[in-house]
Amino acid sequence: MSSLKELAELVITGDIQKVKDATKQLLEAGEDPLRVINEGLIPGINEVGVRFKEGEMFVPEMMMSAQAMKAGVELAKEKIGGTDIPTAGKVVMGSVKGDLHDIGKNLVIMMLESSGFSIVDLGVDAPVEKFVQAVKEHKPQVVGMSALLTTTMPVMQEVIRALDKEGLRSKVKVVIGGAPVTQEYAEEIGADGYAPDAGTAVELCKQLLN
Repeated sequence: MSSLKELAELVITGDIQKVKDATKQLLEAGEDPLRVINEGLIPGINEVGVRFKEGEMFVPEMMMSAQAMKAGVELAKEKIGGTDIPTAGKVVMGSVKGDLHDIGKNLVIMMLESSGFSIVDLGVDAPVEKFVQAVKEHKPQVVGMSALLTTTMPVMQEVIRALDKEGLRSKVKVVIGGAPVTQEYAEEIGADGYAPDAGTAVELCKQLLN
């Protein structure tokens, strides 16, 4: 019989099938599905974030862990049924116009979802209007923008200006990331934060919302 601690360990190893089996076992034994998520699956992915930041784990392993965690969460959610899982917050996320890179963005999304955030993914090459529209429509707490080219970084500033113009800027926190992006640039364009990697992005969103 798996324990919650063992479930967390399985998430770290990124074995999707074993995570599913252990989650099923716990649920069939009558374990509370929310506990399975909060005390089994989430501590596992949090540890993955820490190890990734310290250079002990790399992107492919982190992806596997996030997928394993997601598989476990799906199973637990089925058991919860009608009750909504409390969400940590809503994040609109996209790679800005002109930028077609999505590995980093998708990794951040997987990590945020694993940590209980609900995500509106605008995909890649997302124009300014798309961000503004998404904020109006989905009312997120956070807008996340990614740019991997120095040439697309100015679009981040355009999005912030457009949100300002529409009177939406005060309603959301704006976080940015991507290879050429820096903390200085975030301050320069008036973003609320910058994250160098997926683990930090999750911590940053949590901090900004508390």
